[in-house]
Amino acid sequence: MKKDIHPEYKEVLFYDVTSGTKMLTRSTRISEEMMEHEGKEYPVIRLDISSSSHPFYTGQNRILDTEGRVERFRKKYGK
Repeated sequence: MKKDIHPEYKEVLFYDVTSGTKMLTRSTRISEEMMEHEGKEYPVIRLDISSSSHPFYTGQNRILDTEGRVERFRKKYGK
C-alpha cells in the first residue's frame, strides 16, 4: 500500500440535531468541532436527518395529500 495517499480514518461522532441522537463510528470526514461522548472528546459531524428522525424509519409518515392523483387529474382536466 502506498504511504501518505489515504485519508486518516478515525472515530467520529455523528450528531442528529433533530432528535439529539449521537452515533459513534469511524470515518474519514474531518471536523474542527468537538463534542464529549461517554467521557471522551470526539470530532462531531452534525446531521439534519438520520434513521432516528426520518419519518419513514420512525413510523410517523404523514399523508399531506387528501385528494388522490386521479381525482386531481379529473378535477383539472376532466368534465
